[in-house]
Amino acid sequence: MAYKVAVVGATGNVGREILKILAERNFPVREVVALASAKSRGKDVSYGNTKILKTKVLDEYDFRGTDIALFSPGASVSKEFAPLAAEQGCVVIDNTSFFRMDKDIPLVVPEVNPEALAGFRKRNIIANPNCSTMQMVVALKPLHDAAGIRRIVVSTYQSVSGAGKEAMDELFSQTKDLFIHENRPSKKFTKRIAFNVIPHIDVFMEDGNTKEEWKMVQETKKILDPNIEISATCVRVPVFVGHAESINIEMDRPLSADEAREILQDAPGVVVIDSRQNGGYQTPVESAGEDAVFVSRIREDRSVENGLNLWCVSDNLRKGAALNAVQIAEELIANYNLQPARVA
Repeated sequence: MAYKVAVVGATGNVGREILKILAERNFPVREVVALASAKSRGKDVSYGNTKILKTKVLDEYDFRGTDIALFSPGASVSKEFAPLAAEQGCVVIDNTSFFRMDKDIPLVVPEVNPEALAGFRKRNIIANPNCSTMQMVVALKPLHDAAGIRRIVVSTYQSVSGAGKEAMDELFSQTKDLFIHENRPSKKFTKRIAFNVIPHIDVFMEDGNTKEEWKMVQETKKILDPNIEISATCVRVPVFVGHAESINIEMDRPLSADEAREILQDAPGVVVIDSRQNGGYQTPVESAGEDAVFVSRIREDRSVENGLNLWCVSDNLRKGAALNAVQIAEELIANYNLQPARVA
């Protein structure tokens, strides 16, 4: 079987990564269509190492006959076009925040809750979680199964690529300017990002949390367990690619650091790099371009009952967005009988 696949937002960071991963994983395609806004009409994007696609305009595209659409264009665009694609029989896997908390739409990480896909035909839309949520639940799912997590306290160290190409350009230009004693004003961020950290991602809410922190709380509850209590602080750091998280968990039952390490070593999608010596841990630099969620610094927290600390790192453009979307499509084909449209 071969499928017609559309990539919406194909000229953005995540869209380009989706195209790259589809080719790398030999996804069974009969045709790949790159879609973006009118200003990107005809723009070249790479599919694999040898094929170049000409970008088509989303507003003009008819999704009838397209089997799967991988959306990453921004929430307002997904709000308008994802339902249109779904109504035309296309299965939409959406990377934006718009559909995540809709009770009728599955919010899925294949290593964590693939069973949520069972109802995907109700709306023909499946949501991808926030990148910071995604890597955390991959790391915590096996520990939750083993000992029952009751509380999570997480602090994130999120790279600028999570805010798009303009954010990456701003980090680059501000860093360069500082070396020649210039101080370019910030446009994408509220404060200078070069050689700085900013405890502010997305908009502020009435209770003092940011929307990014709210997403981590609500999405984790939907994916992992609604009974887990969660506190999050999300911070933007001057790193181009790769999110890191310091995670503290309290569990219902005792679990030693050695037991946790053994469990995580066998967990799908997780790689443990945790030797207690200089360099015996993973950082964003090493995670860039990799598929796994890396876990390091596993240790017991004796300040609380049944507590553990761990350090979690992943490439936010790959597992945090593009790879997870492709894995969802693979899961639909392998276990949920997603059939390609008949070609006349």
